[in-house]
Amino acid sequence: MHIVLQLIPKKYLIGGVLALVGVIGLVLMGAVITLVGGLESDSGQEDVAIIGGVIGAGTANVSAQVQQYQPLLEKYASKHGLDPSYVPIMMALMMQESAGRGNDPMQSSESYCGEVGCITSPELSIDQGVSHFKSVLQKAKYDIKLTLQSYNYGPGFINFAQKNGGHYTKELAIEFSQLQYQKLKHTGIYRCVRQEMVPYSACYGDPVRP
Repeated sequence: MHIVLQLIPKKYLIGGVLALVGVIGLVLMGAVITLVGGLESDSGQEDVAIIGGVIGAGTANVSAQVQQYQPLLEKYASKHGLDPSYVPIMMALMMQESAGRGNDPMQSSESYCGEVGCITSPELSIDQGVSHFKSVLQKAKYDIKLTLQSYNYGPGFINFAQKNGGHYTKELAIEFSQLQYQKLKHTGIYRCVRQEMVPYSACYGDPVRP
């Protein structure tokens, strides 16, 4: 073998080694791409684009459970006269509320009957959720950040924000949560969604949403 290598001109030998290294590199790169692609597929999540004039632009990672409800969101957006460009926003909202799990994926019970757990049908949840979203959106004068926080807090946050600068801020969201929690903590039904809010006693709703 050593004699054979000596007979091959050095420039061809070096070229052959470089070609072999290149082939090995391509094989390894392909394996990595396949592995990453498989992991992304297994995660069951994909990015949805959030695009529009008043809406802004961005992406949100949503689960397969949320993705399956897109046709229903589109159906009830049409029913309630809501621009279909808000459907991706509502998909992101559903991801935040429930990740698409359970019988009330839009967490619409409180806006529907005034208490938690009265909705047991995903379709009713979406029907009510879209209606509630549109109502809050209009009251918030199409301020999407204020809308998203108020969907969770209730329309009282819109009045609070409008009296304190007129727009959503993280500081206002935390302050409102603190005030509401002090009023309602005796009921025992509220707990901090985010552990970092415990020192602030901001345990009403989810203070950091948009």
